[in-house]
Amino acid sequence: MKILVATEKPFAKVAIDGIRNVIHEAGYELTLLEKYSDKSQLLEAVKDVNAIIIRSDIIDAEVMDTAPQLKIVVRAGAGFDNVDTAAATECDICVMNTPGQNSNAVAELALGMMVYAVRNFFNGTSGTELMGKKLGIHAYGNVGRNVARIAKGFGMEIYAYDTFCPKEVIEADGVTAVASAEELYTVSDVISLHIPATPETKNSINYELLNRMPKGGMLVNTARKEVVNEAELIKLMADRTDFKYISDIMPAAHAELTEKYPNRYFSTPKNWGAQKAEANINAGIAAARQIVAYFKEGDEKFRVNK
Repeated sequence: MKILVATEKPFAKVAIDGIRNVIHEAGYELTLLEKYSDKSQLLEAVKDVNAIIIRSDIIDAEVMDTAPQLKIVVRAGAGFDNVDTAAATECDICVMNTPGQNSNAVAELALGMMVYAVRNFFNGTSGTELMGKKLGIHAYGNVGRNVARIAKGFGMEIYAYDTFCPKEVIEADGVTAVASAEELYTVSDVISLHIPATPETKNSINYELLNRMPKGGMLVNTARKEVVNEAELIKLMADRTDFKYISDIMPAAHAELTEKYPNRYFSTPKNWGAQKAEANINAGIAAARQIVAYFKEGDEKFRVNK
């Protein structure tokens, strides 16, 4: 078996060393394509591979058509919208992600951004504390659970809503489950957003929902840019001079938001949630292990396409 690591933004060396150890111990061949600058380089590299490990790299129908021996693509991370899962299914290619490997890194960033925002971006004014504030976690998956765990240490009152997570699971963690997104936004001073970008969720975080938040409300987005309706967010920021938006995914309207609301808006320059050494290493090695388990045992536990 030939496994390709194709990363425009490479893994750390220690992650590659770990991936190589897993692949070689299985008796497979590893090849690397790092810091490539053109899709043609990727198309050339996939021609004879059986598996691909990627990060944010685009794996579309053209790539799959060029790789007749490809059986599995693993996205090292939680999100997988950079892979055409429908095309993969048509080509009988298994697509996986590595859920949970980056969760703590993203959760720590979310709480750090909350501290930064309530302290008024360290601009010299007094700001407020997180203790006693009501935190709403929108989507209670691996990241949401870690956010809840860390937020308890800050003394926050924690609520959560997740369409697919049973109330009993949420409340077993000492978190109050609510029945709808509308209820979550109505009750929460701070929302930590973790929903995936799907046809149902894109642009779902809109004016009506955000305007339900109490005075001084804040949205922290470490999920996906596409889930926030930017036009309606800008309208809300204009109408609600108390509202703050903090994002780990730079909006298309970044320049406008920075100019108009410098004291109520902040975005990292790139998606930093998983840009930590531990998360980088864990996700890469997990991807390698999942590929080995798939070929040797038929294990499809983390498959995301049908």
